[in-house]
Amino acid sequence: MKKIGVLNRDISEVVASLGHKDTLVIADAGLPIPAETRRIDLALTEGIPSFLDTLRVVLTEMQVERAIVAEEMLEASPNVYQALNELLGDVSIETVTHLIFKEKTRSARAVIRTGEFTPYANVILVSGVIF
Repeated sequence: MKKIGVLNRDISEVVASLGHKDTLVIADAGLPIPAETRRIDLALTEGIPSFLDTLRVVLTEMQVERAIVAEEMLEASPNVYQALNELLGDVSIETVTHLIFKEKTRSARAVIRTGEFTPYANVILVSGVIF
């Protein structure tokens, strides 16, 4: 049994398989996930697990070069955006329209669906390198 880090087999596997510039999405419960994109569904009920808790755990194992969010998040969910900024630290955050955000999920290695019910609580994490 794995002792530390991400215990979820599917998340651990996808993070371990990421190369430079690959993307991984952490999504709220309502983000439409393209049929061709791998879905890792963690949603149990409203708020469980939360977007921020899931992001916090993924960041323990994933090197993130930059992040992408929908510009609508800044107005609809400013508290989530602020917390995202704090968790990401020096990682730059790009904003795009929600329509473009949804299109970008098509090329993600996977989408992790949480139980989050906060509007626009979604992020595309772009994999970096550790050297």
